[in-house]
Amino acid sequence: MKKLVWLSIVMFAISAVAQSNIALPAGTSMKVKLENALTTFSNKSGDPFSARVTEAVVLNGKPVIPIGATVQGRVTKTSEPRRIAGKPTIAIFPETVVLPDGQHFMLNATLVDTSVRNGTDVNNEGQFKGKGRDGKDMTEIGMGTGGGMLVGGLIGGAKGMLIGGAVGATATVAHWMGKKNSAMLPAGTELVMELSRPLEMTAAATGQ
Repeated sequence: MKKLVWLSIVMFAISAVAQSNIALPAGTSMKVKLENALTTFSNKSGDPFSARVTEAVVLNGKPVIPIGATVQGRVTKTSEPRRIAGKPTIAIFPETVVLPDGQHFMLNATLVDTSVRNGTDVNNEGQFKGKGRDGKDMTEIGMGTGGGMLVGGLIGGAKGMLIGGAVGATATVAHWMGKKNSAMLPAGTELVMELSRPLEMTAAATGQ
């Protein structure tokens, strides 16, 4: 009888240890909603961000990270290129997941998608790329060049058209080179992240 009781205690302890040593594999997806806006014109490297888990992360049919858990991290890069072909960039690094009961676990994940559309995307490095210069911008550059050629032609014929076109193009391109190209991830934006490394959810990893 004593042996049976002892065996039951041992099995219970093994089960408890197994449940407290959970590892989510690399590639596991996490869907979260951004709690604070991130922009290329107001944020810089090192700024914190926070996001709320909107869909439970499940392992073997059991929820491991519940809805309402928090993902915390920092901005690693923001840029607003002035080049016509450049795209504004926001890069973030998720560092910690905090469960509703207060447990903290180290997190290493990469952004793979957002709910923001209209010409934006996320590259292979997990960087959010804002909308670049579009066809409307290129049309304005063309109109600036054409306008310069028209004025130059009225004044000085063919030679004037060439000079006017060059002046018009220079002025228009200079305008776009000086115009900031911004990007924004508003609060409430839905983000999809993937674990870059396994997430070890052990008692020793909680930092409590």
